[in-house]
Amino acid sequence: MKTPWLILLLCCLALAHLSLAKKGLEFPRYDGKDRVLDINEKNYKKALKKHDMLCLLYHPPSPAGKDQQKQFQMTELVLELSAQVLEEKDIGFGMVDSQKDVKVAKKLGLTEEGSVYVFKNDNVIEFDGLLSAEIMVEFLLDLLEDPVEMIGNALELRAFDRMEEDIRLIGYFKSQESEHYLAFQEAAEQFQPYIKFFATFDKAVAKELTLKMNEVDFYEPFMEEPITIPDRPNSEEELVSFITEHRRPTLRKLRAKDMFETWEDDMDGVHIVAFAEEEDPGDVWLEMDDDEDLPSAEELEDWIEDVLSGKVNTEDDDDDDDDDDDDDDDDDDDDDDDDDDDDEDNDDDDDDDDDDD
Repeated sequence: MKTPWLILLLCCLALAHLSLAKKGLEFPRYDGKDRVLDINEKNYKKALKKHDMLCLLYHPPSPAGKDQQKQFQMTELVLELSAQVLEEKDIGFGMVDSQKDVKVAKKLGLTEEGSVYVFKNDNVIEFDGLLSAEIMVEFLLDLLEDPVEMIGNALELRAFDRMEEDIRLIGYFKSQESEHYLAFQEAAEQFQPYIKFFATFDKAVAKELTLKMNEVDFYEPFMEEPITIPDRPNSEEELVSFITEHRRPTLRKLRAKDMFETWEDDMDGVHIVAFAEEEDPGDVWLEMDDDEDLPSAEELEDWIEDVLSGKVNTEDDDDDDDDDDDDDDDDDDDDDDDDDDDDEDNDDDDDDDDDDD
């Protein structure tokens, strides 16, 4: 099978990561207070002006069936609980009915039923994560952060290096007043919070990253070497164009906060999802003659098919470990035999000494 695109997605089944938002954040019980607005043509402008961020669910009309009604109520509860937790953060929540509020939806650019749209300044961000209060709160808190994070020392640089699961960019600029940094910041706002942007004004940090002035590096998830965006210094439009073209990585981790973004493109190819524990002792590795010579898409696809069909023995690693254990046991037995022989020799020597006496 020939595929122009081959996307590998690594999914961690550790449920704790799917259920927790910000570390240490405890969710209360819903207090029963209505905070979610019924957005219509009369109040949508006021809602946009009142809040720094407005989070809107674009939904179909309320269903008639009991099961569907229950599901709809659960969705409302997710919004209400999120609004309760973030009440002091000046984030508004509302619902837009796709049938009753057609004009409002058109003016706001709402197109996909069941989707959540977040309005922040002049940007509209679609929430592509699992619709739960924990995940939504985490997403919105990330949106409240500055779109660009600063790196100014070796400790922060080490933290940046450990972020291998994320798409991230880092640029080296003269100062926060630099027009090229401001263009970088404007581009960051368009991709927040799905893509992380970093900047440094420190020569030592830039030297460690081999960055030149006004240069930006683009890191794919799980890739050691970045791609340098060409033709520095880059305008906002150039940065946005490059990121849009390269934002679909070869390998990514499937996460609750952006899981549906993975599937949104109509791709002429396949998605391969690997379900595994993050630290799986039974993993299978593709053997390569040269670590620097990565396999082609066709070679990788053939190997995956061999694994799935059973041609590649997934128990080989375990067997090797068992063989190692057996070897260790044999060595221990040999050591015990040697110790027994030494003890017998010592006993014979003692008997000879007694005879001499």
